[in-house]
This record gives sequence, structure tokens and C-alpha cells, in this order.
Amino acid sequence: MEYLSMAFSKHNRLPLSLFLLLCVNVLLAPAVQAATPGEESRFSAYTITLLGLITLSLCVYLFVVIFQPERF
Repeated sequence: MEYLSMAFSKHNRLPLSLFLLLCVNVLLAPAVQAATPGEESRFSAYTITLLGLITLSLCVYLFVVIFQPERF
């Protein structure tokens, strides 16, 4: 149980965020591979999905920073 309390503390948000990002990547990469026309390698599908997730998370972060600057 100590590991769970460490994982959800404010000091260790980065490892938990990276783990969740990779889990979502594993779920979305087959959909990206199926949606691309032609033969696409698995590595390329995972890379495209990871790039999309990073772009989406950066957009959400910047949106929050712009509209709630007093938190930062």
C-alpha cells in the first residue's frame, strides 16, 4: 500500500503520468494502425499514437495555463 500512496502523491506525478500515457498508447495504437491506408508497421503506429497523445496533453496543459494563470 505504500507504493500506491507514493504513486498518487504530488511529488511523483511524472512517473504515474508516463505510465498512464503508455497504457493509453497501447490501447489506441491498433486503431491507428487499422485506420491508416496501406501497410503500416507496428512501430510507426505506436509512434504516431504517442505523438498524438503528447500533442493533445500539451494542448490541454496550455489551455489550462492560459485560462487559469494564477495556479501557476
